[in-house]
Amino acid sequence: MEPAGRQQRWGWLRSAGGQRRSPAAGRWWQPGGNGGHDSGSGQLGGGGGNGHHQGGNQGEYKGVVTTNRLALRTAPNRGARVIRYAHKGEVVSIFCKVPGDRVNGNPLWYLLTDGTWAWGPAGHIDNIGPAPRWC
Repeated sequence: MEPAGRQQRWGWLRSAGGQRRSPAAGRWWQPGGNGGHDSGSGQLGGGGGNGHHQGGNQGEYKGVVTTNRLALRTAPNRGARVIRYAHKGEVVSIFCKVPGDRVNGNPLWYLLTDGTWAWGPAGHIDNIGPAPRWC
């Protein structure tokens, strides 16, 4: 169970069963489980297991913005609503990656966890360290 402040910080919504969902990610996450990997049931985690995998904690992956002004969106596509902007040189925390609209020749999008859940195109974010895991 996460402290109330952290739940609020990451913008999780809670179901009656204790599952959490990120409004930006649109997917349920069950605390514990299989390290946040998709169980195929529509929820992340699975309710069992040890949760160990490389870079699995929120924001453990990092990246740096490479374009002057990067629109961060509600979904991994160019037509999604802009939530905020990141600027060149800004270091961002990355939760995971998904395929989406191709931007700057790259079809991957990163789910960022810097206070608000938002999607940023990987074509304008250089990894610092290992590449993020798949959502």
